[in-house]
Amino acid sequence: MTTQGMPSMDPRPSGLTIGTYDTYREAQRAVDYLSDEKFPVEHTTIVGNNLRQVEKITGRLTWGRALAAGLASGAWFGLFVGTLLGLFTNGNWLAAVGTGVVLGAFFGLVFGGLSYAQSAGRRDFTSRTAVVATTYDVLCDFKFAEEARNHLAKLALKGEVSPRLPEQPGQQTQQPVQQPVQQSQAPVQRPQD
Repeated sequence: MTTQGMPSMDPRPSGLTIGTYDTYREAQRAVDYLSDEKFPVEHTTIVGNNLRQVEKITGRLTWGRALAAGLASGAWFGLFVGTLLGLFTNGNWLAAVGTGVVLGAFFGLVFGGLSYAQSAGRRDFTSRTAVVATTYDVLCDFKFAEEARNHLAKLALKGEVSPRLPEQPGQQTQQPVQQPVQQSQAPVQRPQD
């Protein structure tokens, strides 16, 4: 369903691959270079290939860390609520902010402890999660692909960003040819008992 006046975005990428890069930063730099060269970048797409979810373990989760994290997040929320309440009070706004921080820290401590107790030791670590791709393709609409490749070739000559060389289907890597091992012509003698 499309909104009137808004083009629909097909989630499937289309176009020709004009460059494959090892990092998102390189693919982004390639599109930025096209933009600098006044190329119509609205005809390009960056596609991440072979997506993986990576979870980096940052440390152990103990009662102390769980309670401290709950206390800190509650205090921040309490500061926010207390500041909003303090703006609309006629009296001492510092008292509203202080009350918000104290109540927020208390409830954060309680909820941090409850959530850690509910895990029952099944997840005693902290982590950060990210989705990463192994390579990034820059695609371009068919009618602009040749022009885009020419621009990216200039960028590669500058040495700023070098795309991966495309692998040709059916092309096999050259293996060194090994000479067959020649066996001696002498008959094999068996040891006698």
